[in-house]
Amino acid sequence: MIRPLVRRTAVFAALLLATALGGCREEEVAAAPDHVRPVKTLTIAAADETRTIRFSGSVRARVETALGFRVPGKIAERRVDIGGRVEPGQVLARLDPTDLELALKAAEANVLAARSREKVAEDGLVRARSLNAKGFVADANLDRARLDADQASAALEAAISQRDQAANQMGYADLRADAAGIVTDVRADVGQVVAAGTPIAVLARDGEKEVAIAVPEQDVVRFAKDQAVDVRFWADTDLRLAGRVREIAGAADPASRTYAIRITLPAEPAVRLGMTVTVEARVPVAAGSVVVPLSALAGGEGRPRVWVVDIATATVMPREVTLGRVAPDGVRILDGLRPGERIVVAGVQFLTPGKKVALPAENAAAAEPAH
Repeated sequence: MIRPLVRRTAVFAALLLATALGGCREEEVAAAPDHVRPVKTLTIAAADETRTIRFSGSVRARVETALGFRVPGKIAERRVDIGGRVEPGQVLARLDPTDLELALKAAEANVLAARSREKVAEDGLVRARSLNAKGFVADANLDRARLDADQASAALEAAISQRDQAANQMGYADLRADAAGIVTDVRADVGQVVAAGTPIAVLARDGEKEVAIAVPEQDVVRFAKDQAVDVRFWADTDLRLAGRVREIAGAADPASRTYAIRITLPAEPAVRLGMTVTVEARVPVAAGSVVVPLSALAGGEGRPRVWVVDIATATVMPREVTLGRVAPDGVRILDGLRPGERIVVAGVQFLTPGKKVALPAENAAAAEPAH
């Protein structure tokens, strides 16, 4: 009976000691001063009326021609390579002319035969007229002789035209450049049999140069014909040209779902075909919106908020905001903030309503305005 009593006494004493210690701790916590949390802030400035969008592209010739033979045949010779410079009339490739030569010979033989038939028909017409005048040949026979002569003359003209066409086709066996420029692509080689019109080489003509860019459908509406844009070059960071939108594709590319835009460049010797460029355009943004860093946002899903600093009391209070589209340097705020207000952009996870924060003078002076 003595042992249980001793145990109860020990347990009761331990409880009294724990209660006393807990009360002391609560008194210490209550007496401890509220901790001032250092934070990084940002001053809201008036929103810009425009923003810059950028797209990568390359320098292209304004006129690029895919050259091909006007007659079918087998390629016997190719005289150009990619990057080669050509002049007007220069031979780029040549077909095997054997079949074309045979066709020309056959056409010339047809001309000789048609000429002989025309001579015979003309002689027959002369005799028919003489005999008709003497009354030995009826008028119907004279009409038939005249018809034969006319048909023979027409056949001769057709044969001559066919011969000239065959002669032209002989000339088409040589693929010649129709303008000065640079060969940017070669699509056929020696030994290949090609149909008429098959592209053999692509010629970028000398003259005006352009920039070709591909723009997604959400941004193509921000471009207009004759719109001014800035063009910067990756190979020469000091080179910057003022371009102008010349053409906007009326339909999206079926594979990439982007729209092709051509931008005219001013004459500049340093610009070469194929250079990589960045096109910058200033476009309007939503009125009254500002951009804040993603780190400034707090709150649950569907109820985003920011912490606004009261400069007079150095305290913070939460405020719900309306989010817009994502921007390159943060997220766009459509409603909930006014220019001149200061918000917390680092340390929001430790804040509570009315919490005091440290606002050093240098931090306030160095606060970067939002855009």
